[in-house]
Amino acid sequence: MSLAPTQTFYSEIAQNRRQSVLLVLVLMVILGVLGLAIGYGLTGDVTSGLLVMAGGIMLAGLLSLGSYFGGDSLVLGASQAQEVDDQSAPQLMNVVRELAVAANLPMPRVYIINDPSPNAFATGRDPQHASVAITMGLLQKLDREQLQGVIGHEMSHVRNLDIRFALLVGVLVGGIALIADVFLRFTFWGGLGGGGRRSGSNEGGGGAQALILVLALVLAILAPIFGALVQLAVSRQREYLADASSVELTRNPVGLEQALAKIAADPEPLAVANRATQHLYIVNPLKKHSEAENLMSTHPPILDRINRLRALSGQPPLDSVASAPLAGLE
Repeated sequence: MSLAPTQTFYSEIAQNRRQSVLLVLVLMVILGVLGLAIGYGLTGDVTSGLLVMAGGIMLAGLLSLGSYFGGDSLVLGASQAQEVDDQSAPQLMNVVRELAVAANLPMPRVYIINDPSPNAFATGRDPQHASVAITMGLLQKLDREQLQGVIGHEMSHVRNLDIRFALLVGVLVGGIALIADVFLRFTFWGGLGGGGRRSGSNEGGGGAQALILVLALVLAILAPIFGALVQLAVSRQREYLADASSVELTRNPVGLEQALAKIAADPEPLAVANRATQHLYIVNPLKKHSEAENLMSTHPPILDRINRLRALSGQPPLDSVASAPLAGLE
């Protein structure tokens, strides 16, 4: 590969990292504004807003610790994945070992999901506790070059600490949802009445406090929606990053490009996948293509991903004939 494409995919990696950090900062701002609005709206005290914000983050963090240490086992169990070794899956183990060496990572545990739909995912809290799961359909329908592209993508998720990054985003989104839910329940069960009586005794600040309380109610309804949308955007950015990183490891964008097209175009949905695990897979395993569903998708459009890969090697985007079968797929 020439120097120019190499510089291009390094730029792609750097850009996606910057965008992901920016999205996390957006979540932090949403959480901060929501906490301050709720605390001040109920008590007229800015300090209370800070306490509400801190309490929500702490509670979300505690809930996330369980999934951080045991989430990979739950996902692998729910996916009915079976661990394999050099004797039971020699070619797969050889490719995974090859890409682990290229990424300078420890050899992950390798699993196979007995399902004809081609797909794959990586899980684990860090490179020392990582696992890669591949469906039987992926092994049967992809050649070695395409398999290398997929494994390169999954090893990139491990190397880029995407699981840890997703945890941070999950904590922030969880904090937003928890604060909003507690506040709405408090309000509906009579909290507004109590807050109104307290503000009535303070003639100077009652009007402003009531206005902030209304704003807090609006934020409590909208903030979790905004938080979820930001989380989806983060997930999409990590897919772009893993695609670019896979090219760095394999030095071959064609293998991943062809693999993405094959996996996305395969008509069979993955039986063991669900909405809670769909974001883990290299291609969305739930075959849904309506505009509303695509808006809330955890994956970017396949055509966009493929054309980005083609740009890394200086190729033009797919023409209309080649693009037609992939239109609307993710």
